Amino acid sequence: MRSRIVVAALLLLLPLVASAQAGAAIVGKPNIVVIVADDLGYADVLFNPQHPKEVTTPNLAALASQSVVCRQGYVSGHVCSPTRAGLMTGRYQQRLGLYTGGEAGSGLPLSEKIFPQFFKPAGYATAQFGKWHLGPTPEWSPALRGFDEVFGFLGRGAHDYFKLNDPEDPIYRGTKPVQEMGYLTDRLGDEAAAFITRHKAEPFLVYLAFNAVHAPLQAPEDEIAKFNTGNANRNTLLAMGKRMDDAIGKVVATLKQQGVWENTLLFFISDNGGPLAQGAVNAPLRGGKHQDYEGGIRVPFLVCWPAQLKPGECQSPVISLDILPTALAAAGIVPPDAKPFDGKNILPLLRGEPAQPRNLFWSAGGTEGWWAVRSGDWKLVAEKGRLGLFDLGKDVSEKNDLSATSPEKVAELTKLHDGWLAEMANPVHGGGKRFGQAAPGDAPAKKKKKDGKAAKQ
Repeated sequence: MRSRIVVAALLLLLPLVASAQAGAAIVGKPNIVVIVADDLGYADVLFNPQHPKEVTTPNLAALASQSVVCRQGYVSGHVCSPTRAGLMTGRYQQRLGLYTGGEAGSGLPLSEKIFPQFFKPAGYATAQFGKWHLGPTPEWSPALRGFDEVFGFLGRGAHDYFKLNDPEDPIYRGTKPVQEMGYLTDRLGDEAAAFITRHKAEPFLVYLAFNAVHAPLQAPEDEIAKFNTGNANRNTLLAMGKRMDDAIGKVVATLKQQGVWENTLLFFISDNGGPLAQGAVNAPLRGGKHQDYEGGIRVPFLVCWPAQLKPGECQSPVISLDILPTALAAAGIVPPDAKPFDGKNILPLLRGEPAQPRNLFWSAGGTEGWWAVRSGDWKLVAEKGRLGLFDLGKDVSEKNDLSATSPEKVAELTKLHDGWLAEMANPVHGGGKRFGQAAPGDAPAKKKKKDGKAAKQ
């Protein structure tokens, strides 16, 4: 009888022990996973209610159901590499003179402290998989900037998805070119999952930067055959997105299988809006990649931390610059004061605390001529001197330009952007910060007489 009582008592205690073990599993530093899609359309995910019927991203939909979906999630650039520079530093990339893809893609200054250099000293295993696009040649390798393991490519942002053994455009493991086979998106998911499995017993940082769905438009034929939109490019784009969704599903499944899911803080974004010329859909937003309309800078944006964040939606503006300071706050890592972040720790916001007023800024420099500022629901956007003013609270599609009827708001937001731009560095490749503005040190343009001859000074 006594033995039966002991057994019964032990059985009653088992759930408590399991609960205590589960609690112990989420004590300590969280794992950090940052997943970046490339050129993904705002509506080309199932968690956008306005997605076209042909979109197939079930794993992202499942992830969104366990995440805080940031419906007003932005990136700091309308093309690939500027956004990545801001993401890696938590600071506006324009502070470094990086306004365009050409500037940021030429190299993020080695003097800048980036994501893994904060986490590695705190005991994290760190890894980067996929697209780097912050320096085209080996001296810019992420393997030399704090990542313990690297599997991906350098270059200018694009890579063939099937030709993984090209010595002219190699895949690198660490700093060494390697001969690989397979479909690149699949391989990136495999490598990330394997890293997680190897490092499940210690805190880890994974930066998984897919080049999908960036050009070239390439996917396995059997995947493309699943789509029939009447547009060959659109079919391939959707197949690329589906294959990326599969890879993300594999990473999430591995986190769960290895028992580290609950204490993993995971971010998912695209680096910019989808390119309309390749068939991306950014509904209900205006424009796309290469523009500072919402379709170029507002992106799918998820934050998931099962142990700490309740799934739901965040309707306040957040930006990719927030990811690094948020991850550091979650890990209890105090950054140095030498170079303050422009991004913010958004964990309080994601937990439901009231949003604090903030302004967001964009600029592609004087050559391209795009810039924008958002303050509250008001947004002012410029393209080579042409201004548009929009109330995003009422007009998320930016259809109703209010600049003619609200000149005082135009002046207010222009002044706000001017103040911000004055703090930014000059473009590293030359030219002015604003369209039509001379580069520093350039002689002012001479006035012209009516007959076309230069006027005397």
